[in-house]
Amino acid sequence: MRLAVVTHEVFLAHDTGSGHPERPDRLAAAHAGLELSQAQLIPIEAPPIDDVELRRVHSPDYIEAIRRFCASGGGAIDADTVVVGESWEASLRAAGAGLAAIETVAAGAADAAFCAVRPPGHHATPSRAMGFCIFNNIAIAARHLADAGERVVILDVDVHHGNGTQKMFDTHGDVFYLSLHEFPAYPGTGWIDETGTGGGEGSVINVPLPANSAGDVYHEAIERVIVPVVAEAEPNWVLVSAGYDAHDNDPLADLRLLAGDYGRAIGAVAAAVPDPRWVFFLEGGYDLEAIAGSVAATVDGLAGLPVDGRRLATSPSHPAWRMVDQVAQRAATWWSGIG
Repeated sequence: MRLAVVTHEVFLAHDTGSGHPERPDRLAAAHAGLELSQAQLIPIEAPPIDDVELRRVHSPDYIEAIRRFCASGGGAIDADTVVVGESWEASLRAAGAGLAAIETVAAGAADAAFCAVRPPGHHATPSRAMGFCIFNNIAIAARHLADAGERVVILDVDVHHGNGTQKMFDTHGDVFYLSLHEFPAYPGTGWIDETGTGGGEGSVINVPLPANSAGDVYHEAIERVIVPVVAEAEPNWVLVSAGYDAHDNDPLADLRLLAGDYGRAIGAVAAAVPDPRWVFFLEGGYDLEAIAGSVAATVDGLAGLPVDGRRLATSPSHPAWRMVDQVAQRAATWWSGIG
């Protein structure tokens, strides 16, 4: 499989400070994972996004406020989100990476793409930075595609719910947002009753998993809910918020996935849909070894290659199993493929 890797050295200059979990070493770990995969890697330089594309999802006042704050030297936007002067260019290129990935894959120059970017994006709302995120990289790409008439599914496997991404699409219905995440956890959103409103009703599916949920129940959710929904949606593009903080070793959360679980999840979805184009966006994940192994498994899983078969078990009495039942029952209101 030919995999475009869209990245830039300026992402390393986005300096969040000593001890911050969203650190430059994460990017090196992601690149190590890509090298471990069996894919043929095609390097692509992430371009800065232009203002027109950025304004598809973010307000002009917000964009200008971030520009000015970075130009002044930056600092803490909130308790979690920090920028420096170089973060402006890094944020623009992180936002532009997805558009370069789309262009590359659409032209047939690669089979899929992985945007190895910092800062991440799925918590950023139209007018607010939060959760380490400045601009919503995946939402920008999805809006670009949807405005061109493409059918788009966003699959968010980060352990934290992508509140910003959901907010940008949950009233429209032209982009489907599917998330598996820990609950309760930051940012406190993503319960099963958040299914979209108005014209977007049924376009959002949240699978909120309790702490200590492991790979077996995660895969149950993939097979019972995510696979039939994606198959019925018939997307031209699948965009993935590739966060690796649901890994058992991650210090910021309490799900119990192993690297192979990511590969099996992506492989199961890929096998269910006829030839959509795939673009991955690096989101969270804060254990370096876990990032590397999980990235490699993600890429190999997409290619249909074997991944590490190890999996942790969830107790049969754990509430996660009932949660999957509840999500499936609710989603079946809109998706006939869910039995």
